[in-house]
Amino acid sequence: MPIEVVGIVEGIREGPLDAAIPPVLYLPFNQSTDYYFSVVVRTSQDERPLLPALTATIHRIDPGILTVRGMAMNDRINNSQSAYLHRSLAWLVGGFAALALLLGVVGLYGVIDCSVSQRSREVGIRMALGAQPRSVYLLILREAGWLTALGIGMGLAGSAAAASLMRGLLFGVRSWDGATLAAVAAVLGIAALTASFIPARRAASVNPVEALRSE
Repeated sequence: MPIEVVGIVEGIREGPLDAAIPPVLYLPFNQSTDYYFSVVVRTSQDERPLLPALTATIHRIDPGILTVRGMAMNDRINNSQSAYLHRSLAWLVGGFAALALLLGVVGLYGVIDCSVSQRSREVGIRMALGAQPRSVYLLILREAGWLTALGIGMGLAGSAAAASLMRGLLFGVRSWDGATLAAVAAVLGIAALTASFIPARRAASVNPVEALRSE
């Protein structure tokens, strides 16, 4: 059966957001076996208040037309099964990321605190020779800063390698976002320095006599 092509339109995503757009053939309504059709309206204002007005306009054209499932496009996308699945995965990954951040902060605190405990005699000698508490404080924070910078650098390298694996799970956003990586690095840096604050403060308040006597 010959078919006359009257036009070609750009690909429209009518299915899952993470699936490839399949080829679609549009037929005139009078030549189609379907008894329903969809109306898509683009507006520059909030679309939800316009739904009753659109329904009323359709009923003025033909009162016999039954209108169902009127909703905003954003609501249709957000309530779709594909969006729900990806949103759930994002919350799951976010939960594991928060747990990893907590474990990293606790681990860094343990490492710095253990290092301060093992170097109590060194800190005592430094202070006995005239080192100020501020210099000891900065010494501990500087070492913690180097560990933090090394960890963040390794994390950025790992995220660059994993970005290519996440492209299939994302739509509408890039897997490699410099602003996001910078924000995450800043959060990790602040969290690490916060975890180092207590051990550094304890090292700066060491009594030289007590530290040397304990050795």
